[in-house]
Amino acid sequence: MGNDVDTQARASDFDNDKGTALYRPDVDVSQVDEKKLIRKVDWHVVPWLSVLYLFAFLDRGSIGNARLYNLEPDLNITDQQYLIGLTVFFFPYAILEPVSNVVLRRFRPSIWLPGMMLLWGITMTLHGIMRDYSDYLALRFFLGFFEAGLYPGVIFYISSWYRRTEVGFRVGMFFSSATIAGAFSGLLAAAIANMHELTGAAYAFIPAWAWIFIIEGLATIIIAVASFFIVQDFPESAKFLTEAERVFTVRRLRQDMQFSAGGGEKLNLRYIWQSLSDWKTWIAMVIYAGFDGPLYAFSLFTPTIINQVGTLNTDRNLPGCLSVDYTDIPLSGYQATVANLLSIPVYVWGCLVTCFIGFLGDRLLNSRSWINFALFGTGLVGYIILIVSRSPGLSYFAVYLGVSAIFPTVRNAWIATNTEGAYKRSVTLGLAVGFGNINGAVATNIYRAQDKPWYRLGHSIVLGYIAIGFIASAILLVMLRRENARRERGERDEIIEGIENKRADERNGFYCSVEEAQKEKGDNWSGFRYTL
Repeated sequence: MGNDVDTQARASDFDNDKGTALYRPDVDVSQVDEKKLIRKVDWHVVPWLSVLYLFAFLDRGSIGNARLYNLEPDLNITDQQYLIGLTVFFFPYAILEPVSNVVLRRFRPSIWLPGMMLLWGITMTLHGIMRDYSDYLALRFFLGFFEAGLYPGVIFYISSWYRRTEVGFRVGMFFSSATIAGAFSGLLAAAIANMHELTGAAYAFIPAWAWIFIIEGLATIIIAVASFFIVQDFPESAKFLTEAERVFTVRRLRQDMQFSAGGGEKLNLRYIWQSLSDWKTWIAMVIYAGFDGPLYAFSLFTPTIINQVGTLNTDRNLPGCLSVDYTDIPLSGYQATVANLLSIPVYVWGCLVTCFIGFLGDRLLNSRSWINFALFGTGLVGYIILIVSRSPGLSYFAVYLGVSAIFPTVRNAWIATNTEGAYKRSVTLGLAVGFGNINGAVATNIYRAQDKPWYRLGHSIVLGYIAIGFIASAILLVMLRRENARRERGERDEIIEGIENKRADERNGFYCSVEEAQKEKGDNWSGFRYTL
């Protein structure tokens, strides 16, 4: 089918209404069908990135599943040493994320992203042969080192392909792979740990927890090798697009106030400083902490929490699920398997809610803040129930409320769509995600063995994180609304050579053209409007 009239009109008028010079005016894009192009981009960009993140989340979280199969006794480590190992992961993981995002923009995503994955896949596999505490610490450190940058890098990468009204759903689809990983990890761990009927002597020599790491690590390596041939670069150089499609994609992004689209922006320390000096960056960091702290607490300890509040009754003839407290009974392989399996429907529900919220966020572009409030509010209710509940069934229900709040967050799209400039956006996302992830170091130490089975301390700290995220979201909404109002009143208008504007103020800058002002100021340009 050919283009409709509206698509042809947009193709010929790109950028003109913004006063921006047309990107590569020599290229005719009149034959490009926008809807077909977006479907093509969707197919080549989002699904495989979701696979990468699925394995990243699966690999980092599998330690929680492996713990249920005698990991600590076999390594001769204490509960405190186990928690320290979880903590070590987050320091290189968080610190290197902003750096990785700058490198991603500077070099090719098709090399950088698969390269990271290959290295962490090797590290994951080596988890299967660790023998003591020092091995455990070293491998967790390097797993965090090599995984650093994937998540903020992919968020930045996706935002470089889509308009602001399109990012939320794609990010939701991508992030839903984390919930799939949560469900799949429980099922996979249960299956791997019960391989003794198939593996015989090999299984007797290699414990169940080691098989979890080895099999998942080898699968990660295979996916990484394939990714060198599948992951695409940025729109201006993507090989799966024709020349006209590449130009059309860049033009529609520039029309959407993404003035750095097309690769015209060169690395300059000025862009990094723009991010560091922007108040939105610091509020974004707090919002990310409000969800990332709970995210890691939830993903690393869900099997443990579910196991401790009760499992299927096998020997007391009591009806139903979660009816018996087994906290004083030595953990059996069957109990661990049941705990892992009970986590599967929790993550399946989280996946469905995540996709729906991403879709809703794009349809209600200026309601992202209110969606954030609804998510944080749901989390507050869920963790209050977890703190006060003494019923295994009610606690299990509250876990569903928790996953409904933590995973389907729209914080990624809200921050990304309000930050213009390729390098500024990459640094802002890297800092925000990095600061959020460093709170994983806190989250790994709050579910202590002495607090079981109800884990009041851990649930209370997660509740505090969610409350902080709620407050930070409210502050960001008020500040963005005020800034948009100032721009409507002309208080941010720059002096543009050749354009008469009585409201223009030299304190806002002097520029030769609108295009120069857009490029130099990014989202600080007076014509940029923040989404709420």
